[in-house]
Amino acid sequence: MHSIYRITLDDALPVLTAARAKAEEIGVKQTLCVVDESANVIALHRIPGARLTGVDISIAKAFTAAGHERPTHKFNEGPNGPALPGNEAFGISHMIPGKFAIFVGGFPLEYDGQIVGAIGVSGGNGEQDKAVGAAAIEAFAKHMEANPPA
Repeated sequence: MHSIYRITLDDALPVLTAARAKAEEIGVKQTLCVVDESANVIALHRIPGARLTGVDISIAKAFTAAGHERPTHKFNEGPNGPALPGNEAFGISHMIPGKFAIFVGGFPLEYDGQIVGAIGVSGGNGEQDKAVGAAAIEAFAKHMEANPPA
């Protein structure tokens, strides 16, 4: 038997709030998606002016980070990123077309050693997406510290 923690909208809202604040601080119009451990969308927020394409991209990034339990950029970071040409997972992004993202912007959310969800961040360059993701992860950790499961 395995116990699973499941995030709720109440857990996702502080993540979105922190991510939006960071995006606004650095001047980037982002789309932000929080999913649960099964990659089901819990919350989606498109900052006014963010690109329309960011909706599907943020969902794909969150799906990948939750489902594969790693930040999406880890797939193609050299020299041993598994999705790089010649490596063991080259072509993995074609396995689930339109849903599997192997570039910067998907970040798992962890609690008590379990991946309990993820956030997908779309709209900035790699460094901007990483900064927004880091703010989201930090906010989630603080939220869970203050509101542990019953």
